[in-house]
Amino acid sequence: MTHESQLMRLGLFDARVPRYTSYPTAPHFGAAVDSGLFTEWIQAIPAGSAISLYLHVPFCRRLCWFCACRTQGTSSDEPVRAYAQTLKAEIALLRRHLAPGITLSRLHWGGGTPTLMPADMMRDLAGTILDAVPMGPGAEFSVEIDPNEIDEARLDALAASGMNRASIGVQDFDPEIQKTIGREQSYDLTKRVADMIRARGICSLNADILYGLPHQTKAKIAESVQKLLTLSPDRVALYGYAHVPWMSRRQQMIPSDAMPTPEERLRLFETARQLFTWDGYQEIGIDHFARPEDGMAVAARNGTLRRNFQGYTDDTAPVLVGLGASSISRFPQGYAQNVSGTSDYTKAIRAGRFSTHRGHVFAGEDLLRARIIEALMCDFRVDRAELMRDFGTRPERLDQLFDAAASAFPGMVDNGPEGLSIPPKGRPLTRMIARAFDAYDQSKAQHSAAI
Repeated sequence: MTHESQLMRLGLFDARVPRYTSYPTAPHFGAAVDSGLFTEWIQAIPAGSAISLYLHVPFCRRLCWFCACRTQGTSSDEPVRAYAQTLKAEIALLRRHLAPGITLSRLHWGGGTPTLMPADMMRDLAGTILDAVPMGPGAEFSVEIDPNEIDEARLDALAASGMNRASIGVQDFDPEIQKTIGREQSYDLTKRVADMIRARGICSLNADILYGLPHQTKAKIAESVQKLLTLSPDRVALYGYAHVPWMSRRQQMIPSDAMPTPEERLRLFETARQLFTWDGYQEIGIDHFARPEDGMAVAARNGTLRRNFQGYTDDTAPVLVGLGASSISRFPQGYAQNVSGTSDYTKAIRAGRFSTHRGHVFAGEDLLRARIIEALMCDFRVDRAELMRDFGTRPERLDQLFDAAASAFPGMVDNGPEGLSIPPKGRPLTRMIARAFDAYDQSKAQHSAAI
C-alpha cells in the first residue's frame, strides 16, 4: 500500500484541523479574560525578566484575495497615523504597569502591512517601544516586509531603529497564480528588495511561500522554489494555503475549481520540501526550513524550538505581549486577545484601559496538553519523563493519552517506554495527531485542511 493510499484509507485527506499556534485554539477563547485580568498579568511579570512583543498593523494598500488575516484597506496615511498614535498610547499604558528592568527578547511587527507606514512614523513608533522596553542581549527585531510597499527611506528607518531580521512574502512567482490570488509581485522586484535589505547589514532574511494555490503544479512550485533559493533566505516558511472562503469573503474571488486536490497538495509540498533539503536547509517542524547555522535550526537540534502565533520560534521568553487591534498575548496564566475592530480598540485605549475582550485562563490539563501538542509540532516526539517531571502527570494517565493516539493512527505513531513519536511517514499527519490530544470540541470550528 502506498503512503497516499494509507492516508486515504485513514480518511485524512479531507480533514480540517487547527494549526495549533496555541492551545486551546483561539475559537475557544471566552469572556473570562478582560482588561482587568490582563492588567494583573502584566503587573505579575517579574522585574528584570525578558518578554516578547508583537505589534499588529492591520492596514494594507491592497487586499490580496488569498489572505485570511484581519486587515483593512486604506489609500491614505491618515488612518494609519491615527492608529500609530493609539499604539503609542497603548505602549505608554503598558509601560506604566510593567515592573522595572524588563527587556525585549523579540520584537516583531506584523500585519497587514507594517511597511506601509512612512519612514518618520516607523522611527517614532520604534523609538517609543524601545524607550519603554529596551532590547535585551541577543534580541531580535523583525518586520514583515511587502516588496510592493517598501522603499529606500523606509528601509533606512527600520535599519536605524534596530531591525536585524526581515521577512518577505513570496507566495509564488508564477504570473498566472499571482493574478488568480490577487498578489502580483515579480521576481525582479522581490530580488531588488532582498538586495536592499542585505545592503543595510540586515543579514537575517525570512521568506514565506505557499503550496496548494490555484493552478499550482509540481513544475510551477519547483520553479518558484528555485527562484526563491537564489535569494538565499536564512529561513523559509512553506505554508499550505488555507482556502476558507466561508470565513474570508475576499477568497471568494479565487475559483474553487482551480484548487489542487488534497493528494495534489501533498505532492506539491513534497516537491518543495525536497528542493529545500537538497539545497542544504534543515527541516523545522512541519512547514519551516532553515540554514543549519540559523538560530531556529539550532533550537530544533537542541530541543528548545517553540510554537507561537507567528508559527515556529526560537524565542523562549515566557510572555508574549500583543499590541494593536486583534493581537493575542500569551502569559503563564493564559491567553488574552485585544478587540478586533480598530474603532473599538481606539476607544478602549483612549479611555485609559487595555482593549482585551476575550481570552482563556489555563485550567485542568490545559498546560499538559499544550506541551504535548507543542512537542509533537516541534520535535515529532513527546518525552514521558519530561511530562511527569514538569506536570506531575501519573504514568497511567500518560498511558491513556498515548494509547488513544496510537490506536487512532495505526502505523503512523510509535508508542514506546520513553514516549510517543511520529516517524517520517506519519509527519504529514502531525496536526491530525496533535488533535488527538485536544480536549476541546472542534466540531463547530472551521479550520484549514490538514494536508
